[in-house]
Amino acid sequence: MNTTDFFNELWKQYTTKAPSAQKVKSLFEEEGNTVFNDHIAIRTFNDPRINIDVLSRVFIKMGYVSKGEYRFEAKKLYAKHFEHQEDPNAPKIFISQLLLEECSVQLQNIVKLLLDGVDQEVFLQDDLILKGRVWKTPSHATYTTLLEESEYAAWMYVNGFCSNHFTVDVNKLSSFDTLEQVNHFLKDNGFQMNTSGGEIKGSADQLLEQSSILADKIEFEFEEGKQNITSCYYEFAYRYPKQDGTLFTGFIANSADKIFESTDMLLQKS
Repeated sequence: MNTTDFFNELWKQYTTKAPSAQKVKSLFEEEGNTVFNDHIAIRTFNDPRINIDVLSRVFIKMGYVSKGEYRFEAKKLYAKHFEHQEDPNAPKIFISQLLLEECSVQLQNIVKLLLDGVDQEVFLQDDLILKGRVWKTPSHATYTTLLEESEYAAWMYVNGFCSNHFTVDVNKLSSFDTLEQVNHFLKDNGFQMNTSGGEIKGSADQLLEQSSILADKIEFEFEEGKQNITSCYYEFAYRYPKQDGTLFTGFIANSADKIFESTDMLLQKS
């Protein structure tokens, strides 16, 4: 599978989980915009079978290189972002992982049993990120247990390997000049914003502003029956130039920390 097909398939799977993203993209296009993707975010656990080093291999083969590292103390996460060496229009890749050794023994055991129960050959395949949930049907009781300790772990348990979110490059939208204008447009069209840490995370001084709509809620089939849970969401990023005139390409940990909460069930209104 070539790079274009890979990203197209990633988007196709993502919009199945987050139909709001396709609706937003279509709304932008109806306003005369061409929508470019700033970055794609992926979640995982730091188990050596599926950690950042494993999931990034497919992108490194595509010509990506590691550009930044981030730590999220409260959420017990570590992340790296990757940029394409030659194509400045290629989306950045942001991969985060839950630091299992900082979690409870109970959570560690759940994840170990989960991964031990999978055909280990699956973890060696380049298209692992396209495979979704590769373990057995989740239990709602286990999901609830994970949710009490780590929303991130619970999300990963039910969603598996996929894009957690795509991100609109607001700088390249022709009919919007600011992220604030984008947010107003989204709200006018009935979308609910993630307001954790403020509707806009970051600032011009930090060279990056980000916002996101709340994750779609989907009906999910657990072992015990169907329940509504959060899936994926759409983000929006506006970047400012550095002193040399080039746009800042990194991320701000404090802002990303709040963006993570777009999938938090507690932020969702019934």
